Amino acid sequence: MRKVVLLAPALLAACATAPTTTPVHGLTPGHKCEAAGTDRFIGQGGTKSTGEAIKRATNAAVLRWAPPGVMLTMDFREDRVTVYLAPDKKITKINCG
Repeated sequence: MRKVVLLAPALLAACATAPTTTPVHGLTPGHKCEAAGTDRFIGQGGTKSTGEAIKRATNAAVLRWAPPGVMLTMDFREDRVTVYLAPDKKITKINCG
């Protein structure tokens, strides 16, 4: 009986499976932001529908709004698009990361 108790953890560890892929922060499979061609959104209002259109146009998985005066993290995410807003909530700049 004692041998079975000592052997049980080893047998359980052998049954455990390692994940096939290791998730990477800032990477959503199938999404890599490309900001080319987003100039058409400059000057438009920062609305939910405009944000969704920007996500589709850039192939981003994450949309981040950047109103004036708000601090943003500096971490790079290739699947994120950042939309900068003026005080009147008009889009002034769009970039990836």
